[in-house]
Amino acid sequence: MAQGSDSNDTSYKSPSPGSRPSSSDDAKKVIRREKNRIAAQKSRMRQTQKADSLHLESENLEKENAALRKEVKQLTEEAKYLTSVLNSHEPQCTGLALQTPDLLYPPHHSSYHHQHITVPHYQH
Repeated sequence: MAQGSDSNDTSYKSPSPGSRPSSSDDAKKVIRREKNRIAAQKSRMRQTQKADSLHLESENLEKENAALRKEVKQLTEEAKYLTSVLNSHEPQCTGLALQTPDLLYPPHHSSYHHQHITVPHYQH
């Protein structure tokens, strides 16, 4: 490999057009490279933290998804059970279906609601 072809090789310096760079220019380059190195480290650290955060969020969402799927399964089973109970009980209630709705559902009486709900009366 020819000298100067490796981008990490800092010993080779390409000649600048005109005069040789001053020592203050070299110092500025060193400072700039150090700042760039620190900025790159911070960027990589933020990227790693973001990836870790996304990984944790993904794990939590997978757990939540599994819990919700389990709940859906339980509710589906409960719905099947209740449907079967209703279907087995339905033949016993066929006589009620022929009656009028007033017999199935008693009419509303305003006194019924007042027994359960107390509303404070304010004097004006």
